[in-house]
Amino acid sequence: MARAPGGGRKPKPTHLKIITGNPGKRALNKAEPEYSSVPAAPPPDWLSPLAVEKWEELAPLLAGTKVLTDVDLHNLEVFCQAYARWREAEDSVSKKGVIVDTPFGPKKNPACTVINETSRQLAAFGAMLGLDPSSRSRLGTAGAATKTTNRFTGLLKKKAS
Repeated sequence: MARAPGGGRKPKPTHLKIITGNPGKRALNKAEPEYSSVPAAPPPDWLSPLAVEKWEELAPLLAGTKVLTDVDLHNLEVFCQAYARWREAEDSVSKKGVIVDTPFGPKKNPACTVINETSRQLAAFGAMLGLDPSSRSRLGTAGAATKTTNRFTGLLKKKAS
């Protein structure tokens, strides 16, 4: 029986099965198209400055794990641009609040809608790129992503008294 579109776990790409092992000993897909992983590509010109910042942070990491291939660059573009829009909307809500005054009375800040939409995009495209813990474990890249320095690590450490 065919599975519903989008239903269930996505199949692991063959090159990742080879790297991480094939515990089920199932036959590898020999017909799967091969795509070359790309080195950390420069960001496209059309990305906003904040999206370029995110691209420059993520592209080398994803290239290092060999998750980013030449046909996946658009996923990274969408992720980075959604991140930039999310941050801009969060800044707007921080400055103007959740409720804004309009000529028709108080209304929900439209940036709240942008936050909701871009949050969904970040989750969807981030999962495709292995940017959340469950996706990393499915893709077999958990160890590779943790080898780099995280600029937020120090925020969670206890302060010396």
